[in-house]
Amino acid sequence: MLVILTTKKYNKSFFKKDKFVQKKAIERIKLFQQDPFNILLDNHKLHGEYEGCSSINITGDFRAIFEYITENQVVFYDIGTHPELYG
Repeated sequence: MLVILTTKKYNKSFFKKDKFVQKKAIERIKLFQQDPFNILLDNHKLHGEYEGCSSINITGDFRAIFEYITENQVVFYDIGTHPELYG
């Protein structure tokens, strides 16, 4: 099974979000563990500042940024809206 790790920054951002976003994040990360390329996740590679990382969709507005550490281990770096993450 895919091991999910989170950074302090991710945890801090996560707990600032409302309960709905937190619930959706947990649901989407569980889905990601089962099927990282499920169409609902819109898993895609990032460029620029986040070169080497990827992003998944949490809700229509929220994204989570992550990176594979090993084939079976992923670290989530941050969660937020597009402007929060890339602005």
